Amino acid sequence: MTHPIALITGASRGLGRHMALHLSRRGIHIIGTYRSGAAQALALKQQIEAQGGKATMLALDITDTASFQAFSEAVTRTLLTDFGRERFDFLVNNAGNGLFSNFIDATEEQFGSLVATHLQGPVFLTQRLLPLMQDGGRILNVSSGFVRFTLPGYSLYAAVKAAVEVLTRYMAVELGSRQIRVNAIVPGAIATDFGGGVVRDNQDVNAFVARGIALGRVGLPDDIGAAVAAILSDDMAWANGTTFDISGGQLL
Repeated sequence: MTHPIALITGASRGLGRHMALHLSRRGIHIIGTYRSGAAQALALKQQIEAQGGKATMLALDITDTASFQAFSEAVTRTLLTDFGRERFDFLVNNAGNGLFSNFIDATEEQFGSLVATHLQGPVFLTQRLLPLMQDGGRILNVSSGFVRFTLPGYSLYAAVKAAVEVLTRYMAVELGSRQIRVNAIVPGAIATDFGGGVVRDNQDVNAFVARGIALGRVGLPDDIGAAVAAILSDDMAWANGTTFDISGGQLL
């Protein structure tokens, strides 16, 4: 039996970790990336293997486009040696960071960091990895609820994520000849370590955010992991060029 393979950037922690776990439970092998959390990446690999899956973790700095050629060569070797394959099936552009800065105070350095992490990196990493993707595969980009609703301090972050949603539609059109589906997800507010973990760890903030969500609670990482596994499944094979809001109905 040939198992599909998913490559998830930023898999060692947060949403990426839960995406990897849920995909693994569906029989999908994982190539995950991490920037500095080698111990977390190893722990994820061990957890996936404990539940009967298979995973390999590779170091990657999504902002270092000069390293992408070497990374693609590492992926090629990993596919052959660890999985006996020449191609992988799913790419999840998940790696990212948050930035809180009012528009009037934002610096060029902050803006450049957001573009490098959330737009430039995924663009050129995907470009580099496309020759290693199976025809008929799927790409999933990660956007943000801040594209749809506003909160002071997230203007630059939201603007870059809005570009990701537009890019998703164009990618879907341009990669259609290879039958590669390209979609995006909008997680909404999730209880993770994002932004210093304030939504997860501060009860007042958690309660405030929950009041704006139709289902009455803040999202959990497993909510996103399960949704990603569903979107990448064959049941959603006709979805293409769209953005899925997975927020529990936040600020509708």
